[in-house]
Amino acid sequence: MKASRIAAATVAAGSAVLALSVPAFAHVTVQPEGTAAKGGYAVVDVKVPNERDDASTTKVEISLPADHPIASVMPQPVPGWKATVTKSKLDKPLTMHGEKIDETVSKVTWTADGKGIEPGFFQKFPLSLGALPENTDQLVFKALQTYSDKEVVRWIEVPQEGQDEPENPAPVLKLAAAAEDEHDSASAANATDKAGTTEKTAAADSGDDTDTTARVLGVAGIVIGIAGVAYGVFAGRRRAAA
Repeated sequence: MKASRIAAATVAAGSAVLALSVPAFAHVTVQPEGTAAKGGYAVVDVKVPNERDDASTTKVEISLPADHPIASVMPQPVPGWKATVTKSKLDKPLTMHGEKIDETVSKVTWTADGKGIEPGFFQKFPLSLGALPENTDQLVFKALQTYSDKEVVRWIEVPQEGQDEPENPAPVLKLAAAAEDEHDSASAANATDKAGTTEKTAAADSGDDTDTTARVLGVAGIVIGIAGVAYGVFAGRRRAAA
């Protein structure tokens, strides 16, 4: 009996832990494909899991951060879904490639053509973003998830540092540092290559100079040798004539 009670308590505790841990993996999130660096371009995936056992997700709305507008936002086509882009006017125009932009995409909505995201599945919705802002470490995307039974889950609560995660946290995209170090490394590598090329060229020039000097000295030695032989022959004839 005691062993049975311990086993039952263990199962109950495990179930409680599992129940608490599952929602942490079931949030709508925004994840970069690769690196999302400040000032650069990136493709991010809006990852939407289905949290219901008796309904499918039929619509997903993602709002772009109004406090850090992004000039270029393009959704990738997803089979079985129709993407709708909503644009809004900017209070302060952005400059991109030398041109001023006074409106940007403020929201992207995906609507299912068929069954949508069924129970036990998730779906990724890729977005191309750029240029990413350089004056923040993260971007907050608020999302709405609509189910086939008309239920709407609002993922709009902004997580606060040092506080517990809210029940329905908004997706957050962390931005990496600008890729200046890579450029510096590339410049250093180019400088090293140039220095190495210069040293090789100098060494080659030095070798050429050495070869030229050797040739000159060799020719001079041959000339001196011929002159010595000629002088010896001439001197021998003079003695014979005397």
